[in-house]
Amino acid sequence: MAKVIIGIHGLGNKPPEQLLEKWWKMSMIEGLMLNGHSRRIPRFELVYWADVIHSSPLSESETDKNSPCYIDEKYTKAPEDFHAENHDTRKKVVSFLGKQMNRIFLNEDLSLNYSSFSDTIMKKYFRDLDIYYKENCTLKTGQTAPANEIIRGRLAQKLEKHSKDRIMLIGHSMGSIIAFDVLSFMTSHINIDTLVTIGSPLGWPLVISRIADEQKKITGSVKHLSTPPSVVRGWYNYSDILDKVAFNYKLSELFKPNSLGISPTDILVVNNYMSYGISNPHKSFGYLRTPEFSELLAEFTGSGKMTLGRKIVQHTGNIIRNMGKRIGVQKKQTE
Repeated sequence: MAKVIIGIHGLGNKPPEQLLEKWWKMSMIEGLMLNGHSRRIPRFELVYWADVIHSSPLSESETDKNSPCYIDEKYTKAPEDFHAENHDTRKKVVSFLGKQMNRIFLNEDLSLNYSSFSDTIMKKYFRDLDIYYKENCTLKTGQTAPANEIIRGRLAQKLEKHSKDRIMLIGHSMGSIIAFDVLSFMTSHINIDTLVTIGSPLGWPLVISRIADEQKKITGSVKHLSTPPSVVRGWYNYSDILDKVAFNYKLSELFKPNSLGISPTDILVVNNYMSYGISNPHKSFGYLRTPEFSELLAEFTGSGKMTLGRKIVQHTGNIIRNMGKRIGVQKKQTE
């Protein structure tokens, strides 16, 4: 049985599929190297759906920052001077507000209160999600269908392709919603070894109510949501406390175990992604190189820790690169 990692991206327009897939893979390999693991990973494939909603991808050649195709957050290596601050107070506040938010917006049957208010918020700030739930899309092939049907179909097709493999499925942001929907309602017959959600909005009352509504159409009633039945080894949910999309990050309090006893394991991490000096704690590249995710990835691949010899080579290379940077800075200062 071969191992395969399947990723599905999140909200917003994206660079072309091959480039985004390359950047995801580079992020995972960087994390493995930085955290002392072998950088070998199994086959990786990205489920790309940005073209369902956006007519043209973002472009590396676009230099106009005002253009809708300009990439303002490319893959960048981890900053050497990133400083993680203490957010213990924020953790307490976020935990409290998350519980209160669910009590206010969700009824006992998981239907949504104040739906018109929620719809307004979704249309204004999360347009892709609004389209996913409510609109039809027409592809270049001329195919017209509900957006969520087209997008889910792409992931389902990929999972069917690898149904005999050992699968790690990674869903970032809205991708985690798509992954949950497909595993719950379309491909429950395909075993998923490890489900990973990063920067996930699955804790939002709006999302919970949408999933519950779809489940009610199948079972008639819903008292709680559960881990998809096909997840057989673990569900790991990684969140940065500063990630606003993953605001209600304690999925273990919202999703019950499946029949195999698998429930979400919530793990707070520090997402160190920065672009042009501005941090983005929601960016996929930062999540994919965190020590916590790298540990899980190394365990899945079975590659283990680097040998002493490889660690020495990597450490020496880091020293040489740092020396080169210092020399460059000194030259600029003397010019």
